[in-house]
Amino acid sequence: MVGYLGVDVGSVSTNLVVMDGKEEMIAYIYRRTMGDPISAVQSGLVELERLLPPGLRIEAAGTTGSARALSGVIVGADVVKNEITAHAVAALKIIPDARTVLEIGGQDSKIIILRGGIVVDFAMNTICAAGTGSFLDHQAGRIGIDIEDFGDYALRSKTPAQIAGRCTVFAESDMIHKQQVGYHIEDIIYGLCKSLVRNYLNNVAKGKEIASPIIFQGGVAANLGIKKAFEEELEAEVIIPKYHNVMGAIGAALLAKSAAEKEGFKGEFRGFSAAKMEFKTVSFNCNGCSNGCEIVKISKGAETLACWGGRCGKWEVQNDRPPQAVTLTT
Repeated sequence: MVGYLGVDVGSVSTNLVVMDGKEEMIAYIYRRTMGDPISAVQSGLVELERLLPPGLRIEAAGTTGSARALSGVIVGADVVKNEITAHAVAALKIIPDARTVLEIGGQDSKIIILRGGIVVDFAMNTICAAGTGSFLDHQAGRIGIDIEDFGDYALRSKTPAQIAGRCTVFAESDMIHKQQVGYHIEDIIYGLCKSLVRNYLNNVAKGKEIASPIIFQGGVAANLGIKKAFEEELEAEVIIPKYHNVMGAIGAALLAKSAAEKEGFKGEFRGFSAAKMEFKTVSFNCNGCSNGCEIVKISKGAETLACWGGRCGKWEVQNDRPPQAVTLTT
C-alpha cells in the first residue's frame, strides 16, 4: 500500500495528512506549531506514523504553508507549493464545481476565486489580524470561554451586539464596553462573529464576486457562529468540508500524488526517521549587492541542505544538495 504525505505548516498550526492512491484520507494530525516549526513537523511525523497501517510506503510528499520551504527540507518533499494552490486543489477535490473558497487560519485569511476549476483571482489579509483565528483565541481566553465553545454560544444569540470589526484594538474595546453595560455573553460573541465577517468581506474579499458553491475552510471554520454570519451576509449556503482544518495539507498531498504520477517516483521523502534527525537553521544578510537579501540556511550536521531567501539564486545554487531538490513554486 502506498500513501501520499501532505504537510501544511503555518504560524499557529502544523497539519500532516496521508492520502491513499484513491485520494481518500488515511490519517491526519492537527497540532500547534508553538513557534517551533521544526519540532512541530518532527512531532507530527511521530504521531502520524502511529496512525498508519503497517507496511504503508510514502510514494511522494508535498509541503505548503508559510514554513513550506523549511518543512519541505525536513520531510524531503517532492513538491513545495504556496497556500493558494494547495487550498484550491483541496477545495476542488471536495466540491469540483466550487467557485469561491473562504479560508481563515490562525494568523492569516484568504479568498480564492475559482472559475471552471481554475484560480482566477485571490487575496490575503495584509496588516490586520482582526479576522483570524489568533484574535478569536485571544478573545475567548479574555472572557474565559474555550474557543471550541465559541460557536455554540454564538448560535444562542437573540440580539447580537454591534462590535467594531475594522481592527483588533477597536473590537476588543467594544467587547469590553458591551460587557460593562450588561450585554449577554452570547450576544457579544455573535456580534464579534458578525464583525469579523464584515472585516473579512471588506478587507480581504474587497468586492470580489463571491459565487456559489462557497467553501469555508481553515481552523476558524469550526466556529459555526462565523459560518452563520457568512451565510447571513452573503445570503447563500456556505459549505464546510469534513477535514476543513487540514485542507492545505490535503492539497499538498494531492499535488505530490499528481507530480509522482506525471514524473515518476523520486524517493525524496526522508522517511519517518526524519523525526529523529537534528536540523539547524541560521539566517544572515547577504552583502553581495544592494538588495541585502535575508538568507536562511538549514543544515543537518555539517551538510547544508538548502538555502533560500535570495533574489538572484546565488545561495540556492551553493547548496550541497542539488538545487532542484528544494524547488519553490508559486
